[in-house]
Amino acid sequence: MEVNPPKQEHLLALKVMRLTKPTLFTNIPVTCEEKDLPGELFNQLMRDDPSTVNGAEILMLGEMLTLPQNFGNIFLGETFSSYISVHNDSNQVVKDILVKADLQTSSQRLNLSASNAAVAELKPDCCIDDVIHHEVKEIGTHILVCAVSYTTQGGEKMYFRKFFKFQVLKPLDVKTKFYNAESDLSSVTDEVFLEAQIQNITTSPMFMEKVSLEPSIMYNVAELNSVSQAGECVTTFGSRAYLQPMDTRQYLYCLKPKKEFAEKAGIIKGVTVIGKLDIVWKTNLGERGRLQTSQLQRMAPGYGDVRLSLEAIPDTVNLEEPFHITCKITNCSERTMDLVLEMCNTNSLHWCGISGRQLGKLHPSSSLCLALTLLSSVQGLQSVSGLRLTDTFLKRTYEYDDIAQVCVVSSAIKVES
Repeated sequence: MEVNPPKQEHLLALKVMRLTKPTLFTNIPVTCEEKDLPGELFNQLMRDDPSTVNGAEILMLGEMLTLPQNFGNIFLGETFSSYISVHNDSNQVVKDILVKADLQTSSQRLNLSASNAAVAELKPDCCIDDVIHHEVKEIGTHILVCAVSYTTQGGEKMYFRKFFKFQVLKPLDVKTKFYNAESDLSSVTDEVFLEAQIQNITTSPMFMEKVSLEPSIMYNVAELNSVSQAGECVTTFGSRAYLQPMDTRQYLYCLKPKKEFAEKAGIIKGVTVIGKLDIVWKTNLGERGRLQTSQLQRMAPGYGDVRLSLEAIPDTVNLEEPFHITCKITNCSERTMDLVLEMCNTNSLHWCGISGRQLGKLHPSSSLCLALTLLSSVQGLQSVSGLRLTDTFLKRTYEYDDIAQVCVVSSAIKVES
């Protein structure tokens, strides 16, 4: 009959503890009126309680801190910290102790040990301590694998490991929306407005330290989340930027193409990269978290083969007096065009000049500016319409109506420039 040898006990003990911020101690105040049976008994007990605040004993929060009683929640973007201790519980001196800590995620395995060098020896009742840190960048199941190898006095090599499994949760729900500017007379590509909705889906309040947009190389960004009061920039969310659980806050940004990209119509079209959001927050006792979204993308509006935009137009003009506008024509196609400009009068606006003029050849991604003159025969808000561009190569005509609006007033009213 075969007898299995007894399992050998390890000489070393491994302890792992997560390091988190403490919390303020809370108690439940019990009070009564002086005419009640206990009299001043309950009030005196609260005054004698060392955990209460002197002079404010009926508050639930005290002056003491409480160490974490459980593992707690870990959220994406936070820093996971853990204390690892290997203690020699035996009366022997062990040698060549190697402690290794790995973090296994759904996609990779990371080595978190500060040093991979072995400790020469560990005497009885002595320990090896290490603190590991890792910024959590994935949600889902994580496994902390702690492995210990050592050599006994008898020369026997020993090895054991422990697994600590925990879940990483999502702290924020981020939704984005893009809005194209209706009119932009200063560039070929319109401004883009980005609305970011950020919701706190944890169970505790957050202090939103920073929410910024890092634009791509094609755009400049302006934050629209503050106002100027008495010469100072004040956030629209108030002095206390706390986000309560399940509350949502909206941030707005304006993006404008850089000049070198706006002048080249062929660059900004189709799917373009806008940038990414950088979010920094703090929770219990200043514990910090940070998230960066992936690159945000939008579908740039299509302008067809030829785009006509206005560079300059007056807001108000006099009745039956000529006024001037400046148009910009951009070839958004990949072929050269030979353009002819035709100007068609409307019931209220009349073009001044020669219709059917040759504009010449326009190469791909090139632009030309035209100064045109009109006059209005009707007062009120009038729409500028009636421009036609014909490509003689393909015999194709492009119509442009409702380009802009201008207010026409009587010549007796002085128009302010």
